[in-house]
Amino acid sequence: MCRIFGSFAVAATGPELATVSARQRHGGPDERGVQAGGGWSLGCDRLAVTDPARGSQPFRLPTAPGVVAVLNGEIYNHRELRRDLAARGHRFPDSCDGSLLPALYAEYGPAFAERLDGMFAVAVVDLRAGRPRLVLAVDDMGMKPLHYHQGPDGAVRFASEIPALLAFDGVPADPLPETLDTVLATKAPFGTETALRGIRVLPPGATAMAQGSGGLRVCRRRPREQSRTSGVLDTLRHEVHRLADADVPVCAITSGGLDSGLVTALAAEVIAPLHTFHLGYRGRWPGAEHAHAKAVARRARTVHHQIDVDPAEFPSLLTRTVRHLGQPNADPIALSTYALFKSVREAGFTVALTGDGADELFGGYDRVRAALAAPEGSDWADAYVDALAAAPRLLRDWLYTPDYRAFVAERGSAADRIGAGLRASRTDRTSTLAGFETRWRLPAYHLRRVDHLSMAWAVEARTPFCQPAVASVARALPADRRQDKRALVEAGRDLLPPSVLNRPKQPFTLPLSAMLAPGGPLHGPVRDLLAPARLMRAGQVRPDRVRALWARHEERPSHQDALALWALAVCELWTDVVQGMRVSVGCAA
Repeated sequence: MCRIFGSFAVAATGPELATVSARQRHGGPDERGVQAGGGWSLGCDRLAVTDPARGSQPFRLPTAPGVVAVLNGEIYNHRELRRDLAARGHRFPDSCDGSLLPALYAEYGPAFAERLDGMFAVAVVDLRAGRPRLVLAVDDMGMKPLHYHQGPDGAVRFASEIPALLAFDGVPADPLPETLDTVLATKAPFGTETALRGIRVLPPGATAMAQGSGGLRVCRRRPREQSRTSGVLDTLRHEVHRLADADVPVCAITSGGLDSGLVTALAAEVIAPLHTFHLGYRGRWPGAEHAHAKAVARRARTVHHQIDVDPAEFPSLLTRTVRHLGQPNADPIALSTYALFKSVREAGFTVALTGDGADELFGGYDRVRAALAAPEGSDWADAYVDALAAAPRLLRDWLYTPDYRAFVAERGSAADRIGAGLRASRTDRTSTLAGFETRWRLPAYHLRRVDHLSMAWAVEARTPFCQPAVASVARALPADRRQDKRALVEAGRDLLPPSVLNRPKQPFTLPLSAMLAPGGPLHGPVRDLLAPARLMRAGQVRPDRVRALWARHEERPSHQDALALWALAVCELWTDVVQGMRVSVGCAA
């Protein structure tokens, strides 16, 4: 696992590349490597996981001259690939998973990514032809994001994290005016767009190529073919066992729910003793899951770590969390995630197994359940999209100034585009919703957040549910078993306590309504971010109506009002952070 960066069809200076590297060094503290030539550069900040004593990047091989590669992520089938490549005459200086990439590219060209099983973002520069060629590729689920900017002259610059990308000369820090509406409507930008003009992210399963100054051509690969001879439990067990294998200490995140509980129980079969981590908050707060997490840990016989964060620390963590994400994400789980991985790293662990992705694949969300239950002819798509929002449509319209409301109406809201896409789908409703959740929302909303906030503390988060084999088994299930996580409940019968199997879904998040109530630890900082003078400068929401929303929440605290206020505050803070990045180019952030 690393942070990678580079440029193509443009010269990058040594100091410029050093600044880019410094902005994401937190995710790769073990080693920095850079190579550059005429009009290209590749760099890596390494977090040493596989063969940690060796495996320096960028990768080059004598048997694949003229091919240079960098990798962020893990290639889980690297041993099988290495054997095949060795039979073709290639030799490797170490057992690091990424060291085979030049040989794999030399044999298969841009189709090399079709043979990778893992979570990855890869950049390759091919110097063998008359003109260099750049090839970028990311995994099928989008577990390892790769952000890029393409200039009008065809120059391409890319990095694992947006703050690092902004350190390149020629990459502007220019917030899009529609970002506020996007965040209120969907909590985070979806798809290939980001909150900054001209900065995009490769879609899941994409390979992109550039040669000369013609710019990037992005295409989606065909998903890897997967055998479906095993059931859900056997497939998940195989993937958990495989992902639990590492050359550094491995732990598991145990929230107290079904998904992380299954991963914990299966990981404990091959790691003894397995250490598990659960995050809570000092004091008495609603929705605490300590007892459920402890029950999972007792059943799996793990060494359990109950991390109780002082909520008074959250205001100081908020700015750092927003900076690491690079763009606004209105889910308050971001603060919890950042604090949790900090504790994991401080306890000496470099790899953490998580349960992310199960809800999307196995129909675990209430909004999906409601959409499937809605009768034909109903406005199920609009109701579903509204359930994605930090602020429902009517509340957004009420908060916006007339000018901003007109701007959104003219441009079209992200919510409108999602709803239109759902209604236009020609597949059954179950497949339509699962496709949107896994291909659009999961990578943008969950996986980028998990990647950025785990790597903020140099922890590699591995997600067994996002492995292609598990996704393939989920897609092959009958529609009724893809709802309410019925297949996972069945899989956990002999692995988890009944109290965990039978409890309703509860998201791992902050008790936001209570923390934003008068006297709560986040009440003051969020109020300051939503001061009328600040809101008037932006001209997008009406200060008097934000003040009225505050008054309503203070009188009768509610999760919906708290979430809307939180989303507004995150956007305000992100604007400040971006401005700081704009003026601090040339120094490490």
